[in-house]
Amino acid sequence: MKDVAAAAGVGLKTVSRVVNEESGVSPAMAARVRAAIAELGFRRNDSARLLRTGSTASVGLVLEDIGDPFSSTLSRGVEAVAREHGCLLFAGSSAEDPDRERELALALCARRVDGLLVVPAGGDHGYLLPETASGLAVVFLDRPGAGIEADAVLSDNAGGAPAGTAHLIAHGHRRIGFVGDLPHIHTCAERLRGYREAMGTAGLPVDERWIATGPTDPATVGRAVRRLLTDGPDGRAEPVTALFTANNRVTLAALQALAGLPARPAVVGFDDLELAALLSPGLTVVAQDPETLGRTAARLLFDRLGRDTSPPRRVELPTRLIVRGSGELPPA
Repeated sequence: MKDVAAAAGVGLKTVSRVVNEESGVSPAMAARVRAAIAELGFRRNDSARLLRTGSTASVGLVLEDIGDPFSSTLSRGVEAVAREHGCLLFAGSSAEDPDRERELALALCARRVDGLLVVPAGGDHGYLLPETASGLAVVFLDRPGAGIEADAVLSDNAGGAPAGTAHLIAHGHRRIGFVGDLPHIHTCAERLRGYREAMGTAGLPVDERWIATGPTDPATVGRAVRRLLTDGPDGRAEPVTALFTANNRVTLAALQALAGLPARPAVVGFDDLELAALLSPGLTVVAQDPETLGRTAARLLFDRLGRDTSPPRRVELPTRLIVRGSGELPPA
């Protein structure tokens, strides 16, 4: 800063005001300072800034999988709001591993991010209590946190799943399979609850053998789908005529397993897919809005950073059924 001040012929305080975009500097003088900054390649020392202000102008985001389309769109929403506030976003993936989630979250805290957004993988977030006690703002998104009082922004999972299941029922299906991810995950549990609710409302029984939950890799989902489409060894279990798939990864893996079959079951998926309208028939989905989810959570976070001390909020965003024709009964 001394070099910039000397080159511009101004005092250190003037340079500081220009760098920090403060008032009290004439346009001509500010232009001289910026010219000197450009000529000398000056960059503000953010480590020194942290010592002076206590702020790093950065926020952290822990996602399930940054490569997943849902997660990447959610991240884009968070980043847009962070940019509006002049903040950098640091993001990482937990891979649904609670230990990895904790490791990532605490690593971001150690780098003194001003706020933290977390898509929970684990069932206990008490490890963040010392951080929030020290002033860290925390918002959970997609799933609520546990063991800590904090804001959460979710989709209406228990409302969206009945809409998708009811669509299949309205098209004549009575044996509808549910394929989801790990049952302890909040979104899976809520969507399974919604599926059961829709079946119950229609007066339809649910054979527990029609429900498959577990890892979402293609091989595991493929085995589950093939089992649902085949009579059980005891001769009592009837194959399903339709599938409700509980997230985008499950839907893709199920469609891969069904490819090439002469008679395929109807499929309705939770989460929209980029090419869903191009399939034949087009894929009916219960669509979330991950970008709005990210933006809403980020705005809550910056409200907290702005000293909002109101009680923690739980915001639930609506889903919508997009009908594209994949609900019909297969030909007899």
